[in-house]
Amino acid sequence: MDKNNLIGFGLMLLLLIGWSYFNKPSAEQMAEQERLRDSIELVNNSKTLNETKKVEIVKSVPVPVPEEMDSTALAAYTSGYGPFAPSAVGEEKFYTLENSELKITLSNKGGRITNVLVKNYNKIATDTSGAETKIPLSLMEDEKNVFEYQLPVANNPAGFIGSQSLTFQAEQNGNEIIFKAPTSSGGYFEQRYELGSEGYNVDYKIGGQGLGQVLDRSQSSLKLNWVNYLDKLEKNTSYERNYTSVYYKKSDDDPTYCTCTGDDEENADGESLKWVSHSNQFFNTTLIPKESFSSGLLETKMLDEENIDLKLLKSKLNIPMDAITGNGFAMNMYLGPNEYKRLKAYNVELEELIPYGRSIFGTVNRWVIRPIFNFLSGFIGNKGIVILLLTLLVKLALYPLMYKMLYSQSKMAALKPQLATLKEKFADDSQKQQMETMKLYSEYGVSPLGGCLPMVLQMPIWFALYRFFPASIEFRQASFLWATDLSSFDVAFWLPFEIPFYGQHVSLFTILWAITTLIYTYYNTKHMDMSGNAMMKNMQYLMPVMFLFFFNNFAAGLTCYLLFSNIFNIAQTVITKNYLIDQDKIKAELSANKKKPKKKSGFRAKIEEAMKAQQAQQASGGGKKKK
Repeated sequence: MDKNNLIGFGLMLLLLIGWSYFNKPSAEQMAEQERLRDSIELVNNSKTLNETKKVEIVKSVPVPVPEEMDSTALAAYTSGYGPFAPSAVGEEKFYTLENSELKITLSNKGGRITNVLVKNYNKIATDTSGAETKIPLSLMEDEKNVFEYQLPVANNPAGFIGSQSLTFQAEQNGNEIIFKAPTSSGGYFEQRYELGSEGYNVDYKIGGQGLGQVLDRSQSSLKLNWVNYLDKLEKNTSYERNYTSVYYKKSDDDPTYCTCTGDDEENADGESLKWVSHSNQFFNTTLIPKESFSSGLLETKMLDEENIDLKLLKSKLNIPMDAITGNGFAMNMYLGPNEYKRLKAYNVELEELIPYGRSIFGTVNRWVIRPIFNFLSGFIGNKGIVILLLTLLVKLALYPLMYKMLYSQSKMAALKPQLATLKEKFADDSQKQQMETMKLYSEYGVSPLGGCLPMVLQMPIWFALYRFFPASIEFRQASFLWATDLSSFDVAFWLPFEIPFYGQHVSLFTILWAITTLIYTYYNTKHMDMSGNAMMKNMQYLMPVMFLFFFNNFAAGLTCYLLFSNIFNIAQTVITKNYLIDQDKIKAELSANKKKPKKKSGFRAKIEEAMKAQQAQQASGGGKKKK
């Protein structure tokens, strides 16, 4: 490694030390941050305690029935519920199903889930100083949520009775609970939940007895109205918003989703659905019926960034009426993380809701990058070290392309004296200079594109990794060096103000990537003659600075990979050019190429004709101007 590279790496080290020193908090600031953390912890502990009490203790809350109601008034009040009048009043009670992964709270008011505590995961709260605090992570907990069956009842003004307005009778046996809403004819509408001893699956079934006598049989389906206000679970809410939507699979089609970046509505009228999922970036709640939903209307609504909620998702699903009045309609309910193996185990392509990307990029992620990552993670716990080894493996796999690129650059560097002569000879005629340069390349058998094509061939890997890191839950809240979450941006320090298109934080991985890119660019081009194209030379140095704005909000896993990639690029370039490529052999090859008879390609002939025509036109125009 030469002197310039040693200086570059020394500057990187000084930069890290300088940032650590100048941005370390004062004693007063550290005391204030400690006070804030203690306050946050106290509040969170209080919230968690209250939440635990709410779940563990059977809570009774009166249903809002008018006070001092006599039997006549009560009969008038419940008459609007038709055959479900016996379920119109009662006290609300909460019940718990629990295993090693989940703690599910259910209410007899509507017989529905009101909270799903995902035990092994947390979400991050950040205070004004940037200090992070982990708090419990829950799904389906918003009071505005709706999970309601519209029970069609004849002669009802609304046409149906909403199950969320009914008070169900509960029967619990261990991790199984049955909610029944009695009817006046002696039947009932039933919801049955059973949570296994482990995992995130709930066996869920709806049905009942005697429903054929009370439901309007002219209706072919029972409608489920599912409204979900998703909570903000990640530090980088911009990423999370762009990966959150309603995902679904039609019976005869591939899984798809409503658009993630705007309001959208998908009407699956008359098309059966194998599953429907309300998915965040890393967690989802999914209904997987044993038999398909007969149709559905799926909707995504964007919310303001200042809104306490992330996004509003809606699904209106139709369930065949014959199943409800017959043996019931069974479903699997998945409530948990987007873990590839768990989702794939359902064997309904549910793993496709993990946003690895479409086309070739998704294929590379699913069948190349992910298996390699899982293999390395099997015996290496630190995800940053796994990224380092993954980078090394990718670089070794792509090294033949890198070698070809460096070999082509070395041949062009060997022609630098001849190119300098052409530049001096045709200093006042750029068109002639370009034409003669092309002749020189052809004469010595050198292709200017030889150094670019290998880089283009690597782009599918880069684009695939761009989607891989923020989509893989394995990187969520995984720390490495100063980064606390490799699925989100890393923070070296926070700025006292926000920079447009950049943000309020400074990503150190991005800064180091830019520095190493400049070092690599300098070393890689210092032996090349770029005097004839000053604009391109300047752009090579300007691009890393411009990309600081682009990469600052990227997942730290990606910018960490890019940094490691640059370091390996520099090492490969130095070793290959100084030790593996024989410069004397290149000069001998160029001399041999010069002696070979040349056959002018049709493409080159057309380019030369175009240049000559342009040159003649300029000369003609110049002559007229002189007259």
